Order: sequence, then structure tokens, then C-alpha cells
Amino acid sequence: MRIAIPAEDNRGLESSVSGHFGRARYFVFVDVEENEIKGAEVVEVPFDEHNPGDLPNFIREHGGEVVLAYGMGRRAMAFFNELGIEVVTGAHGRIKDVVEAFIHQVLEVDPYWKEKIEREKEHGHREH
Repeated sequence: MRIAIPAEDNRGLESSVSGHFGRARYFVFVDVEENEIKGAEVVEVPFDEHNPGDLPNFIREHGGEVVLAYGMGRRAMAFFNELGIEVVTGAHGRIKDVVEAFIHQVLEVDPYWKEKIEREKEHGHREH
């Protein structure tokens, strides 16, 4: 299985999950076999501006089968669904920890991510 995660920076498994899926400059693609992390690849997003569907296609081109993200818009989720890529939202923390928890089915997601992102848009800053 190949998991794609938007990252705050290019430190791979040590990066934190980006709070803004659509604005992430890097994605970490984590290869998992038999419930173990076998490798991770950091890929810089190749475009500054993007249209709906560009990021889902970018992730598909890099073999992503699952996306772990904090927040994501409905249109992006619909594109992933069309591509057969599973999406988990509300994921936060260090990427290695998030992937390990996902593999072992103990990932705790923030159920209030939508509200937090809406508040952030209203107040112009990040709250979490």
C-alpha cells in the first residue's frame, strides 16, 4: 500500500501533516508492506497554482492509494473517490506516528477539523 500525506516541510517521516492539503509544497509517499513502513519518498508539488483535480492526479501518478490529511475540500474528496483513492481526514501530528497509527487501525483523527479550518479562515490564523 502507498500512502500519501501532505507535509509541512521536506523532512519525510519526521515532517508534520500539513494543515492545508491544497497549499502543501511537499507530499510524503509512504510504502507499507505487511503492516510495516518499508520506505518513504518526499515529492515536491510540481505546480504553484492548481486546478481542481490536479493534486488527486499528482497523487495517483505517484502511486498513492490512501491519503491521510488534516483538512480537505469536498471537490478534492470527490476527485479522490472517482480515482478509487481512500481519503482519511482529521489526521495530525508527525507523519511517522500518523502512518503507524493508521496501519494498526488506531489513528485518532480530529473530528472538528472542518470547524477549525472555518474559524481559521474567519480569523486569519491557525488554531491547533
